[in-house]
Amino acid sequence: MDNSGKEKEAMQLMAEADKKVKASGSFLGGMFGGNHKVEDACEMYARAANMFKMAKNWSAAGNAFCQAARLHMQLQNKLDSATSFVDAGNSYKKADPQEAINCLNQAIDIYTDMGRFTIAAKHHITIAEIYEAELVDIEKAIAHYEQAADYYKGEESNSSANKCLLKVGHYSAQLEQYQKAIEIYEQVAMSTMDNPLLKYNAKEYFFKASLCHFIVDELNAKLAIEKYEEMFPAFSDSRELKLLKKLLDAHEEQNSEAFTEAVKEFDSVSRLDQWLTTMLLRIKKTIQGDAGDLK
Repeated sequence: MDNSGKEKEAMQLMAEADKKVKASGSFLGGMFGGNHKVEDACEMYARAANMFKMAKNWSAAGNAFCQAARLHMQLQNKLDSATSFVDAGNSYKKADPQEAINCLNQAIDIYTDMGRFTIAAKHHITIAEIYEAELVDIEKAIAHYEQAADYYKGEESNSSANKCLLKVGHYSAQLEQYQKAIEIYEQVAMSTMDNPLLKYNAKEYFFKASLCHFIVDELNAKLAIEKYEEMFPAFSDSRELKLLKKLLDAHEEQNSEAFTEAVKEFDSVSRLDQWLTTMLLRIKKTIQGDAGDLK
């Protein structure tokens, strides 16, 4: 379907909306229904934005939604302004990730000012995902996941907060910020181990915390594992713990073959993901004379 006609129509609407905004700002326009003209312009910008979306001109759609958002703010329609900034952000996501972040940040400012922290948290996650996937700035992604977790915690949405924290733990370990990762994995494990529906996941988080300890120091890892077994007896019977004990033995003996064998055995039942593989390789590299792979 040819949407070039839609784009033309959208541009005409934008021009008409611009005229209405200018007229509302003039002396006579202000006297004769200035606000009414601004409301009309808001509606025109939004219609133009949707036509640009149909024509897949994402930057123009984002710009039109932004114009509407600013006018809504001028009219003190805070919620409509925030919604338009979010629409702008979603359009820009497809063409200009940095501009998408700018718009979403403006929406977040409005939502937090209104005390809508759960919605603000959701948009912090969207920004974090743009930093992860589009702009590949993991430090900034971490900061937005942390902010989202804080807002969720404040609203007692603990499972949503934990999801964000697990992202922070995941990336902190990748960036070799092991102490931070350990604290997060322990915190999330402790908050899930008393929940009948979630306690199965606690062993995974204690396992990840143990691996981070192991990279830093073998003795630390042993002490941490003992502590986790006391705190969460179900961890004692897990395959993860059995693997950790085999790895500690192999590491103590500086036996890289035994280390690899233990990993292979575990992997044949529970496939290792990229994160676990990376952490296990980092541990294995501390064995003298190791080739640095898990084959």
